[in-house]
Amino acid sequence: MNVLPLCSLLIGSSFLGAAVPAARPIETSSVTVVVSSLVSTTAYVRLYFYNTREGFLKSGKWAFSKSVKPMGKSEFTLPIDLPRGEWAVAITQDLNNNDKVDKNFLGIPTEPYAFSNNVHPTIAAPGFDECKFTVDEPGKVVSIVLKD
Repeated sequence: MNVLPLCSLLIGSSFLGAAVPAARPIETSSVTVVVSSLVSTTAYVRLYFYNTREGFLKSGKWAFSKSVKPMGKSEFTLPIDLPRGEWAVAITQDLNNNDKVDKNFLGIPTEPYAFSNNVHPTIAAPGFDECKFTVDEPGKVVSIVLKD
Protein backbone atom coordinates (compact mmCIF):
# COMPACT_ATOMS: atom_id res chain seq x y z
CA MET A 1 0.00 0.00 0.00
CA ASN A 2 1.37 3.37 -0.97
CA VAL A 3 1.12 5.77 2.01
CA LEU A 4 2.10 8.95 0.17
CA PRO A 5 -1.16 9.38 -1.83
CA LEU A 6 -3.20 8.77 1.34
CA CYS A 7 -1.22 11.42 3.27
CA SER A 8 -1.62 13.89 0.39
CA LEU A 9 -5.35 13.28 0.34
CA LEU A 10 -5.72 13.83 4.09
CA ILE A 11 -3.55 16.96 4.12
CA GLY A 12 -5.30 18.40 1.06
CA SER A 13 -8.77 17.79 2.49
CA SER A 14 -7.86 19.56 5.73
CA PHE A 15 -6.81 22.64 3.74
CA LEU A 16 -10.05 22.53 1.78
CA GLY A 17 -12.05 22.56 5.00
CA ALA A 18 -10.13 25.61 6.20
CA ALA A 19 -10.89 27.48 2.97
CA VAL A 20 -14.67 27.39 3.50
CA PRO A 21 -15.79 30.64 5.13
CA ALA A 22 -17.82 30.40 8.32
CA ALA A 23 -21.52 31.16 8.00
CA ARG A 24 -22.35 34.74 8.94
CA PRO A 25 -24.64 35.05 11.93
CA ILE A 26 -28.12 36.26 11.08
CA GLU A 27 -28.66 39.84 12.18
CA THR A 28 -31.79 40.27 14.27
CA SER A 29 -33.52 43.30 15.73
CA SER A 30 -35.87 43.62 18.66
CA VAL A 31 -39.50 44.11 17.70
CA THR A 32 -42.44 44.65 20.03
CA VAL A 33 -45.84 43.42 18.84
CA VAL A 34 -48.75 45.06 20.68
CA VAL A 35 -52.13 43.39 20.20
CA SER A 36 -55.25 45.17 21.47
CA SER A 37 -59.04 44.88 21.47
CA LEU A 38 -59.06 41.17 22.30
CA VAL A 39 -62.54 39.69 22.23
CA SER A 40 -61.76 37.24 25.01
CA THR A 41 -59.41 37.78 27.94
CA THR A 42 -58.92 34.01 28.34
CA ALA A 43 -58.79 32.47 24.81
CA TYR A 44 -55.37 31.95 23.24
CA VAL A 45 -54.17 34.34 20.56
CA ARG A 46 -52.02 32.86 17.81
CA LEU A 47 -49.55 35.00 15.91
CA TYR A 48 -48.19 33.73 12.59
CA PHE A 49 -45.01 35.43 11.34
CA TYR A 50 -44.33 35.34 7.59
CA ASN A 51 -41.27 36.52 5.67
CA THR A 52 -42.18 35.44 2.12
CA ARG A 53 -44.91 36.51 -0.29
CA GLU A 54 -45.33 32.96 -1.58
CA GLY A 55 -46.13 31.49 1.82
CA PHE A 56 -48.26 34.31 3.19
CA LEU A 57 -51.50 33.02 4.79
CA LYS A 58 -50.82 29.47 3.61
CA SER A 59 -51.18 26.85 6.32
CA GLY A 60 -47.82 25.71 7.62
CA LYS A 61 -45.88 28.20 5.46
CA TRP A 62 -45.21 30.71 8.22
CA ALA A 63 -41.63 31.27 9.40
CA PHE A 64 -42.78 30.61 12.96
CA SER A 65 -45.77 31.11 15.23
CA LYS A 66 -46.39 32.06 18.84
CA SER A 67 -49.36 31.45 21.15
CA VAL A 68 -50.18 33.92 23.88
CA LYS A 69 -52.74 33.58 26.65
CA PRO A 70 -54.10 37.05 27.53
CA MET A 71 -54.17 36.33 31.30
CA GLY A 72 -57.35 38.36 31.90
CA LYS A 73 -56.32 41.37 29.83
CA SER A 74 -57.71 42.77 26.59
CA GLU A 75 -54.23 43.74 25.34
CA PHE A 76 -50.77 42.20 25.43
CA THR A 77 -47.23 43.00 24.36
CA LEU A 78 -44.94 40.40 22.78
CA PRO A 79 -41.24 41.28 22.58
CA ILE A 80 -39.47 39.24 19.91
CA ASP A 81 -36.23 39.24 17.93
CA LEU A 82 -36.72 39.01 14.16
CA PRO A 83 -34.13 38.67 11.42
CA ARG A 84 -33.82 41.87 9.43
CA GLY A 85 -36.01 42.09 6.35
CA GLU A 86 -39.68 42.22 5.44
CA TRP A 87 -42.23 40.57 7.71
CA ALA A 88 -46.00 40.29 8.02
CA VAL A 89 -48.12 39.01 10.91
CA ALA A 90 -51.52 37.33 10.87
CA ILE A 91 -53.36 36.87 14.17
CA THR A 92 -56.32 34.78 15.23
CA GLN A 93 -58.05 34.32 18.57
CA ASP A 94 -59.26 30.77 19.09
CA LEU A 95 -62.43 31.40 21.09
CA ASN A 96 -63.47 27.73 21.32
CA ASN A 97 -59.92 26.30 21.74
CA ASN A 98 -60.18 23.86 18.83
CA ASP A 99 -56.74 24.81 17.43
CA LYS A 100 -58.09 26.08 14.11
CA VAL A 101 -59.58 29.19 12.57
CA ASP A 102 -63.30 28.54 12.30
CA LYS A 103 -64.87 29.77 9.05
CA ASN A 104 -68.36 30.04 7.61
CA PHE A 105 -69.49 28.34 4.40
CA LEU A 106 -67.94 31.18 2.33
CA GLY A 107 -64.54 30.68 3.98
CA ILE A 108 -64.75 33.89 6.03
CA PRO A 109 -63.33 33.55 9.57
CA THR A 110 -65.98 33.48 12.29
CA GLU A 111 -63.38 34.05 15.02
CA PRO A 112 -61.47 37.29 15.59
CA TYR A 113 -58.47 37.93 13.33
CA ALA A 114 -56.10 40.73 12.37
CA PHE A 115 -53.09 41.57 10.23
CA SER A 116 -50.06 43.77 10.62
CA ASN A 117 -50.57 47.33 9.38
CA ASN A 118 -54.16 46.86 10.62
CA VAL A 119 -55.28 45.82 7.17
CA HIS A 120 -59.03 45.16 7.22
CA PRO A 121 -59.92 43.12 4.13
CA THR A 122 -63.44 43.41 2.77
CA ILE A 123 -63.69 40.93 -0.10
CA ALA A 124 -60.52 38.84 -0.15
CA ALA A 125 -57.62 38.05 2.14
CA PRO A 126 -54.88 40.68 2.03
CA GLY A 127 -51.56 40.18 0.29
CA PHE A 128 -48.12 40.16 1.87
CA ASP A 129 -47.30 43.61 0.47
CA GLU A 130 -50.31 45.16 2.23
CA CYS A 131 -49.34 43.70 5.60
CA LYS A 132 -45.55 43.83 5.48
CA PHE A 133 -43.30 45.93 7.67
CA THR A 134 -39.54 46.27 7.56
CA VAL A 135 -37.27 45.19 10.38
CA ASP A 136 -34.06 47.15 9.93
CA GLU A 137 -33.17 48.49 13.36
CA PRO A 138 -33.96 47.69 17.00
CA GLY A 139 -37.02 49.13 18.69
CA LYS A 140 -39.65 48.57 15.99
CA VAL A 141 -43.21 48.56 17.40
CA VAL A 142 -46.00 46.80 15.48
CA SER A 143 -49.47 47.62 16.85
CA ILE A 144 -52.36 45.41 15.76
CA VAL A 145 -56.03 45.81 16.65
CA LEU A 146 -57.95 42.53 16.62
CA LYS A 147 -61.01 42.56 14.37
CA ASP A 148 -64.16 41.02 15.78
